[in-house]
Amino acid sequence: MKQTQIVEIRNVSFGYDPARPVLRDINLTIPRGSVVGIMGQSGCGKTTLLRIIMGAHLPSKGEARVLGHATGSLDGAGLYEMRRKMGMLFQFGALFTDMSVYENVAFPLREHADLPEALEHDLVMLKLQAVGLRGAAHLMPTELSGGMARRVALARSIALDPQLILYDEPFTGLDPISFGVIVRLIRDLNTSLGATSIIVTHDVQEALDVVDYAFFMAAGRVIAQGTPDQIRASPEPFVNQFVNGKPDGPVPFHYAAPEYAADLELA
Repeated sequence: MKQTQIVEIRNVSFGYDPARPVLRDINLTIPRGSVVGIMGQSGCGKTTLLRIIMGAHLPSKGEARVLGHATGSLDGAGLYEMRRKMGMLFQFGALFTDMSVYENVAFPLREHADLPEALEHDLVMLKLQAVGLRGAAHLMPTELSGGMARRVALARSIALDPQLILYDEPFTGLDPISFGVIVRLIRDLNTSLGATSIIVTHDVQEALDVVDYAFFMAAGRVIAQGTPDQIRASPEPFVNQFVNGKPDGPVPFHYAAPEYAADLELA
Protein backbone atom coordinates (compact mmCIF):
# COMPACT_ATOMS: atom_id res chain seq x y z
CA MET A 1 0.00 0.00 0.00
CA LYS A 2 1.31 3.43 -0.92
CA GLN A 3 2.37 5.46 2.10
CA THR A 4 0.52 8.76 2.56
CA GLN A 5 2.67 11.84 2.02
CA ILE A 6 1.81 14.61 4.47
CA VAL A 7 4.11 17.16 2.79
CA GLU A 8 4.99 17.32 -0.91
CA ILE A 9 7.30 20.05 -2.22
CA ARG A 10 7.48 20.04 -6.01
CA ASN A 11 10.02 22.16 -7.92
CA VAL A 12 9.66 24.99 -5.40
CA SER A 13 11.68 28.17 -5.74
CA PHE A 14 11.32 31.27 -3.59
CA GLY A 15 13.04 34.59 -3.00
CA TYR A 16 12.27 37.63 -0.87
CA ASP A 17 13.88 39.57 -3.73
CA PRO A 18 13.22 38.09 -7.23
CA ALA A 19 16.84 38.78 -8.17
CA ARG A 20 18.16 36.80 -5.17
CA PRO A 21 16.44 33.41 -4.80
CA VAL A 22 16.61 31.73 -1.40
CA LEU A 23 15.19 28.35 -2.50
CA ARG A 24 15.99 26.78 -5.88
CA ASP A 25 14.01 23.88 -7.35
CA ILE A 26 13.35 22.06 -4.07
CA ASN A 27 11.77 18.61 -4.29
CA LEU A 28 10.96 16.52 -1.24
CA THR A 29 8.22 14.37 0.26
CA ILE A 30 7.58 13.62 3.92
CA PRO A 31 5.51 10.53 4.78
CA ARG A 32 2.94 10.48 7.56
CA GLY A 33 4.23 9.28 10.93
CA SER A 34 7.91 10.02 10.31
CA VAL A 35 10.42 12.31 12.02
CA VAL A 36 12.33 14.14 9.30
CA GLY A 37 15.27 16.54 9.53
CA ILE A 38 15.98 19.50 7.26
CA MET A 39 19.64 20.31 7.89
CA GLY A 40 22.38 22.65 6.78
CA GLN A 41 24.38 25.66 7.86
CA SER A 42 22.83 29.00 8.78
CA GLY A 43 21.54 30.89 5.75
CA CYS A 44 21.04 27.84 3.53
CA GLY A 45 17.25 28.34 3.28
CA LYS A 46 15.96 25.70 5.68
CA THR A 47 13.88 28.07 7.84
CA THR A 48 12.45 29.65 4.69
CA LEU A 49 11.46 26.16 3.54
CA LEU A 50 9.75 25.63 6.91
CA ARG A 51 7.78 28.85 6.32
CA ILE A 52 6.75 27.56 2.88
CA ILE A 53 5.47 24.36 4.53
CA MET A 54 3.43 26.28 7.11
CA GLY A 55 2.01 28.59 4.45
CA ALA A 56 3.65 31.76 5.77
CA HIS A 57 5.22 32.18 2.32
CA LEU A 58 3.92 30.94 -1.03
CA PRO A 59 6.32 29.52 -3.62
CA SER A 60 7.49 31.85 -6.38
CA LYS A 61 7.54 28.75 -8.57
CA GLY A 62 6.33 25.19 -8.07
CA GLU A 63 3.82 23.79 -5.60
CA ALA A 64 3.72 23.03 -1.88
CA ARG A 65 1.09 20.47 -0.81
CA VAL A 66 0.63 20.18 2.94
CA LEU A 67 -1.97 18.01 4.70
CA GLY A 68 -3.57 17.37 1.32
CA HIS A 69 -3.86 21.05 0.30
CA ALA A 70 -1.94 23.11 -2.25
CA THR A 71 -1.06 26.12 -0.10
CA GLY A 72 -1.17 28.49 -3.07
CA SER A 73 -4.86 27.71 -3.65
CA LEU A 74 -5.99 28.42 -0.06
CA ASP A 75 -7.58 31.69 1.02
CA GLY A 76 -7.02 33.19 4.48
CA ALA A 77 -9.65 30.98 6.11
CA GLY A 78 -8.23 27.89 4.42
CA LEU A 79 -4.69 28.66 5.60
CA TYR A 80 -6.00 29.26 9.13
CA GLU A 81 -7.79 25.91 9.11
CA MET A 82 -4.68 24.11 7.78
CA ARG A 83 -2.47 25.67 10.46
CA ARG A 84 -4.93 24.56 13.13
CA LYS A 85 -3.72 21.02 12.36
CA MET A 86 -0.08 22.04 12.92
CA GLY A 87 2.02 22.62 15.99
CA MET A 88 5.04 24.92 15.91
CA LEU A 89 7.97 24.95 18.31
CA PHE A 90 9.79 28.23 17.70
CA GLN A 91 13.48 28.70 18.31
CA PHE A 92 14.01 29.44 22.05
CA GLY A 93 10.32 28.69 22.71
CA ALA A 94 8.80 32.15 22.15
CA LEU A 95 6.56 31.95 25.22
CA PHE A 96 4.24 34.85 26.07
CA THR A 97 6.19 36.46 28.91
CA ASP A 98 3.15 38.04 30.58
CA MET A 99 1.29 34.71 30.77
CA SER A 100 1.85 31.85 33.18
CA VAL A 101 2.87 28.38 32.04
CA TYR A 102 -0.76 27.30 32.29
CA GLU A 103 -2.00 30.26 30.23
CA ASN A 104 0.66 29.71 27.56
CA VAL A 105 -0.47 26.12 27.02
CA ALA A 106 -4.15 27.11 27.21
CA PHE A 107 -3.72 29.87 24.61
CA PRO A 108 -4.25 27.75 21.45
CA LEU A 109 -7.22 26.01 23.08
CA ARG A 110 -8.84 29.36 23.79
CA GLU A 111 -7.98 30.65 20.31
CA HIS A 112 -9.31 27.68 18.35
CA ALA A 113 -11.87 25.95 20.58
CA ASP A 114 -14.71 27.02 22.84
CA LEU A 115 -14.27 24.55 25.69
CA PRO A 116 -15.77 24.38 29.17
CA GLU A 117 -13.29 25.60 31.78
CA ALA A 118 -13.04 22.18 33.42
CA LEU A 119 -12.19 20.46 30.11
CA GLU A 120 -9.65 23.14 29.24
CA HIS A 121 -8.00 22.62 32.64
CA ASP A 122 -7.77 18.85 32.15
CA LEU A 123 -6.30 19.22 28.64
CA VAL A 124 -3.67 21.72 29.80
CA MET A 125 -2.68 19.46 32.68
CA LEU A 126 -2.52 16.48 30.31
CA LYS A 127 -0.08 18.31 27.99
CA LEU A 128 2.04 19.57 30.88
CA GLN A 129 2.16 16.06 32.34
CA ALA A 130 3.42 14.80 28.96
CA VAL A 131 6.43 17.12 29.16
CA GLY A 132 6.97 16.61 32.90
CA LEU A 133 5.95 20.11 34.01
CA ARG A 134 2.48 19.77 35.51
CA GLY A 135 3.91 21.08 38.79
CA ALA A 136 5.15 24.24 37.07
CA ALA A 137 1.73 25.33 35.78
CA HIS A 138 1.64 28.40 38.06
CA LEU A 139 5.12 29.68 37.17
CA MET A 140 5.90 32.60 34.84
CA PRO A 141 8.34 32.19 31.92
CA THR A 142 10.97 34.28 33.73
CA GLU A 143 11.02 31.64 36.46
CA LEU A 144 11.89 28.81 34.05
CA SER A 145 15.24 27.46 32.91
CA GLY A 146 15.94 27.37 29.18
CA GLY A 147 15.15 23.67 28.98
CA MET A 148 11.92 24.06 30.94
CA ALA A 149 10.80 26.93 28.72
CA ARG A 150 11.40 24.77 25.64
CA ARG A 151 9.30 22.00 27.18
CA VAL A 152 6.44 24.40 27.95
CA ALA A 153 6.59 25.62 24.35
CA LEU A 154 6.42 21.99 23.23
CA ALA A 155 3.34 21.41 25.42
CA ARG A 156 1.74 24.48 23.83
CA SER A 157 2.57 23.24 20.32
CA ILE A 158 0.74 19.93 20.94
CA ALA A 159 -2.26 21.44 22.74
CA LEU A 160 -4.57 20.74 19.78
CA ASP A 161 -3.15 17.27 19.00
CA PRO A 162 -1.62 18.39 15.67
CA GLN A 163 -1.08 16.11 12.69
CA LEU A 164 2.14 17.94 11.78
CA ILE A 165 4.66 19.36 14.28
CA LEU A 166 7.32 21.81 13.07
CA TYR A 167 10.50 22.39 15.09
CA ASP A 168 12.74 25.39 14.34
CA GLU A 169 16.21 24.78 15.84
CA PRO A 170 14.85 22.91 18.90
CA PHE A 171 18.29 21.98 20.30
CA THR A 172 19.92 25.43 20.34
CA GLY A 173 21.25 26.50 23.73
CA LEU A 174 20.25 23.36 25.64
CA ASP A 175 22.43 21.67 28.24
CA PRO A 176 23.01 17.90 27.81
CA ILE A 177 20.20 16.90 30.19
CA SER A 178 17.65 19.24 28.56
CA PHE A 179 18.79 18.09 25.14
CA GLY A 180 18.23 14.45 26.06
CA VAL A 181 14.77 15.27 27.41
CA ILE A 182 13.74 17.18 24.26
CA VAL A 183 15.00 14.41 21.97
CA ARG A 184 13.01 11.80 23.88
CA LEU A 185 9.90 13.99 23.90
CA ILE A 186 10.07 14.58 20.14
CA ARG A 187 10.11 10.84 19.49
CA ASP A 188 7.56 9.89 22.16
CA LEU A 189 5.08 12.64 21.29
CA ASN A 190 5.33 11.89 17.59
CA THR A 191 4.44 8.26 18.31
CA SER A 192 1.72 8.89 20.90
CA LEU A 193 -0.03 11.55 18.79
CA GLY A 194 0.36 9.63 15.53
CA ALA A 195 1.87 12.84 14.16
CA THR A 196 4.58 13.76 11.66
CA SER A 197 7.52 15.90 12.78
CA ILE A 198 9.87 18.14 10.80
CA ILE A 199 13.02 19.33 12.56
CA VAL A 200 14.92 22.26 11.03
CA THR A 201 18.42 22.43 12.49
CA HIS A 202 22.11 23.00 11.92
CA ASP A 203 22.93 20.66 14.84
CA VAL A 204 23.50 17.74 12.52
CA GLN A 205 24.96 15.13 14.87
CA GLU A 206 22.19 15.69 17.44
CA ALA A 207 19.45 15.56 14.81
CA LEU A 208 20.80 12.41 13.15
CA ASP A 209 20.24 10.59 16.45
CA VAL A 210 16.49 11.31 16.40
CA VAL A 211 15.29 11.52 12.76
CA ASP A 212 14.19 8.70 10.45
CA TYR A 213 15.27 10.55 7.31
CA ALA A 214 17.12 13.76 6.51
CA PHE A 215 17.38 16.34 3.75
CA PHE A 216 20.63 18.29 3.64
CA MET A 217 20.54 21.79 2.15
CA ALA A 218 23.19 24.17 0.85
CA ALA A 219 22.73 27.44 -1.05
CA GLY A 220 18.97 26.95 -1.32
CA ARG A 221 19.10 23.44 -2.77
CA VAL A 222 18.77 19.89 -1.43
CA ILE A 223 22.21 18.42 -2.08
CA ALA A 224 21.82 15.12 -0.20
CA GLN A 225 19.11 13.04 1.41
CA GLY A 226 18.80 9.68 3.09
CA THR A 227 18.73 7.82 6.38
CA PRO A 228 21.03 9.03 9.17
CA ASP A 229 23.61 6.39 8.23
CA GLN A 230 23.47 7.45 4.57
CA ILE A 231 23.98 11.11 5.51
CA ARG A 232 26.94 10.25 7.75
CA ALA A 233 28.53 8.27 4.90
CA SER A 234 27.68 10.78 2.15
CA PRO A 235 30.44 11.33 -0.41
CA GLU A 236 29.14 14.87 -1.06
CA PRO A 237 32.11 17.07 0.04
CA PHE A 238 30.02 19.75 1.76
CA VAL A 239 27.94 17.19 3.69
CA ASN A 240 31.08 15.31 4.70
CA GLN A 241 32.69 18.51 5.97
CA PHE A 242 29.61 19.65 7.85
CA VAL A 243 28.74 16.30 9.46
CA ASN A 244 32.31 15.70 10.60
CA GLY A 245 33.05 19.30 11.61
CA LYS A 246 36.13 19.60 9.39
CA PRO A 247 37.64 23.12 9.39
CA ASP A 248 38.47 23.05 5.68
CA GLY A 249 36.57 21.87 2.62
CA PRO A 250 34.01 23.49 0.32
CA VAL A 251 33.57 26.03 3.15
CA PRO A 252 37.16 27.30 3.57
CA PHE A 253 38.72 28.09 6.94
CA HIS A 254 40.44 31.21 5.57
CA TYR A 255 38.35 34.12 4.30
CA ALA A 256 39.51 35.30 0.87
CA ALA A 257 42.52 37.61 1.31
CA PRO A 258 45.65 38.80 -0.49
CA GLU A 259 48.80 36.74 -0.26
CA TYR A 260 49.93 36.46 3.37
CA ALA A 261 53.47 37.62 2.57
CA ALA A 262 52.13 40.77 0.91
CA ASP A 263 50.08 41.69 4.00
CA LEU A 264 53.22 41.23 6.15
CA GLU A 265 55.19 43.34 3.62
CA LEU A 266 57.59 40.49 3.03
CA ALA A 267 57.21 40.48 -0.76
